[in-house]
Amino acid sequence: MDSPPETDSVPIQRIEETTEFQQLRSSFRGFAFPVTAGFLLWYLLYVLLSSYAPGFMATKVFGHVNVALVLGLLQFASTFAIAAWYARFADRRLDPPAADIRERFSGETVVSPREAAE
Repeated sequence: MDSPPETDSVPIQRIEETTEFQQLRSSFRGFAFPVTAGFLLWYLLYVLLSSYAPGFMATKVFGHVNVALVLGLLQFASTFAIAAWYARFADRRLDPPAADIRERFSGETVVSPREAAE
């Protein structure tokens, strides 16, 4: 098996230490952590209401549709809304800086710590 051609290799830590990468990571975390926490709390509320407030969840909204069914469908709706929100956020705030970082290091081979040890 032939070895890959010799190129400038960049340890991944060098990329991770750049200001641009740290800002990108901070931007991602600033979006992902609060949205994830909010969704988990919303889901936990649904589970707790289902377990401890069956009378409330059985309340008819109209016809045979009760509060539990409405909240359950809202779980699906909120999942799709969050996915669309994240896609828009990533297109505007994450993808451009990631492309800049990728372009900056494109002529160099990126080597992870595991690969460097081998």
